[in-house]
Formats: sequence, C-alpha cells, structure tokens
Amino acid sequence: MMLRRRSALLGLAASWTLGRSSLALAAPSLRRDDPRFVVILMRGALDGMAAVTPYGDPGLMALRRALVLPEPGQDGGLLDLGGYFGLHPALAGLHTLYGQGQMLPVHAVAAPYRTRSHFDAQDYLESGADHRLTSGWLNRAVSALPGQNARPEGLGLALGLDVPLLLRGPARIGSYAPAGSQHPSDALYQQIAQLNTHDPLTGPAFRNGLQARGFSDTALATAPGESAAMTGAPGPGGAPSLTQANNRQDGFTRLASAAGVMLAQPDGPRVAALEIGGWDTHAGQIAALRSPLSRLDAGIEALRDGLGNAWSHSVVLAMTEFGRTARMNGTGGTDHGTGAVAFLAGGAVKGGRVAGTWPGLRQSQLFDNRDLAPTTDLRSVIASVLCDHLHMPRSALGRVFPDGAPSLQAGLVAA
Repeated sequence: MMLRRRSALLGLAASWTLGRSSLALAAPSLRRDDPRFVVILMRGALDGMAAVTPYGDPGLMALRRALVLPEPGQDGGLLDLGGYFGLHPALAGLHTLYGQGQMLPVHAVAAPYRTRSHFDAQDYLESGADHRLTSGWLNRAVSALPGQNARPEGLGLALGLDVPLLLRGPARIGSYAPAGSQHPSDALYQQIAQLNTHDPLTGPAFRNGLQARGFSDTALATAPGESAAMTGAPGPGGAPSLTQANNRQDGFTRLASAAGVMLAQPDGPRVAALEIGGWDTHAGQIAALRSPLSRLDAGIEALRDGLGNAWSHSVVLAMTEFGRTARMNGTGGTDHGTGAVAFLAGGAVKGGRVAGTWPGLRQSQLFDNRDLAPTTDLRSVIASVLCDHLHMPRSALGRVFPDGAPSLQAGLVAA
C-alpha cells in the first residue's frame, strides 16, 4: 500500500491492506488505552551473550575471550546492567529504557524444541509448537482477544513484504509494507561484487554502482562480515559506508515507525509483527553484530516515537530462534546454539533488571558441553504478555500453544 506524506501525517490509519482489499478502520469498541503488543523476529539466531554479556561470570573469558568487549566504564565498553551483566554499546537506546524501568532482558531463554536448523527453528518458534503447523501462535492469540470477532478488519498487523507464519491462521490480519522498506544486506552486495570481480563487463559496473552507494574500495576487497561497510567505519576520505547510509533511513526502522503510528490510532490495530535479519554470525562476529544491533535499537526507538502516548501501555518482545555456542569458533564467530536472550520493552514492562535464571558457564553447566543452558521457557514469557498485558483468557493458552499451556512468569509486565 502506497501512502503519501499527508496521509502519514494524518495518522497512517485511514486504512490498511487486507490481502487485496482495503478496509476503513472504524470500531468504537476500541479505546485509546487498549494494550498494544509488538513482536520482533530476530532471524538468524542472535548471540545472547554478546548482546547481554555476563562479564561477572568467571567462566566467560575461557570460552570466548576474543569476543568479549571491555567492561563498563572502559573505552568502547559494555553498558552496565547492574554489576554482573553488560549491554552491547550499540544498544544505547535500550540501555536508556532500561534505566527508565522500561526494558527487561530475559536471559537463557529457549523454546522447547532442540534443533539447530534455522528453517525448522523459525517455524517452531512462530508456530508455538515443536513441529510444523499452518498457523502461528500470535494469530491464534489474536483470535482469542476481546473485540477480535466484532471487528471485521481484525486487531493484528504484519509489517513487511510477507505475512510471517507467526501471524498466519484463522484470525483476519492486516499487512503493510511501505515502498522501499526492504534492502539487501551489505554482505549480499559484497558477494555479488566479488563474484563479478574478474568479469571485464559486469565487474567494473558493479564496483562503480556500489561505490556510488557508499562502499569504499577497502570494503569491496574484504570478505563479507569483516568489511568497513559491516563495521560502520567510514571509507577512505571519510566517505560513509553503505551501512551508515542505510542506517539514516533503514527499512526496519521505517517499518517500526509505521507500526507505532498505526498502533497509536484509537481505532487502529493492537498487535503487530515485523522482522529483522543479520544475526547469523559464524565469522567476524564483533564487526558483524554492530549493524543489526544498531538497527534493532533504532527501530525500537522509532516504534516508541510512533506510539507516542500509547507507548505507556505497550509491550515489545524481540525474540530469536535459538542462541549461539558459548565457545568462540575458529573464525572469530559463534555457531548455532541453544540458550538465547529475549528483550521486553515498553511502558508496560517492569524493567530495569535482567530476568531469568543464569545457569553459569562452567563446563559442567553448559548444555551439550557447548551451549548456554536454557533455564526459562520462552513460551512462558510470551504467555505472560498475552494474559497479563493483552488480557487474553488463560483458558485460551491451550489453543495458542497446542503442545501444552506454559506457566506464566510473574512480574514481567504490569497486569
């Protein structure tokens, strides 16, 4: 759906796309202070110990010394989260929310499945089961929310070029994707350039085109994941990298901003989902992580700004399909693991602390002698938000999670 600036300034809420049709948003049953819920899918498996580093754990350095950033208070160091954990410095906006009691990392989380396949794990994460389903847990939750059946346009909204499995199912869901909201990754641009390096026709054409987009010669000559474009460093002569240029108006940030504005409307959607990639850091992790973390941080800030006063009764959940290995691999990265971190943010979140039970990093405490051991069921975090924040009946949990209703985690959100 194409939206002009005037319609955006008026609220982005005159209508939203439902398949091939457009329906007006008008439902007097909704209130301005209705709870809002936004799910961010971090596709690719975020390294939770890089995002929220347990610098106080004595076993950390033995596992990944070269991946650990300086402690809080040092140059380029972590942002302190209470004396044991530190937040990655690229998440400065989330750290501010943490200080305001509006951000809550939940560490060592995992869903019940134990697969290290991205494709299987993402399906299971979105279906809410340990097997493939044709519908997602968020769609089934939306169908159980008060007011859903009375509204022909529904309460849910998918942002992006496709409706993720998370929001597919019997409940009617809107979708929205602004023109130009999706950009190929820096790594893909670099791979295309490298594949065509020796072609006398396409090689110079690709190189000239990418240089015009902000890639430096150094970035084009370096392997993806280790380039100046991936680190955000300027190229020769101070020219910005492509990441720096895209970060000024990143596609994820635009989607997040649009989500906030639409959810803020009195008669707009109440639940939304969007996704952000770039987390599969098998090599050069320190450089490769900064860009997606910065984009996540900027996106949540844009979402907050778009929500305006509705932020005070909103919850954002950022989750990933699984964590990464506790040990660094031989290429300066980490491989597919188990325990991860999830982020809750919003005015309705009881933040300012790190939630979850920390399992420890001694060899005997690792899962399969390689991964951060999971101690919190991610489904219980989700269930708590659905029931305590969205006021979904607890009796619906068995339908939302068909493998068994999870217990609730007390004290995550304002009930």
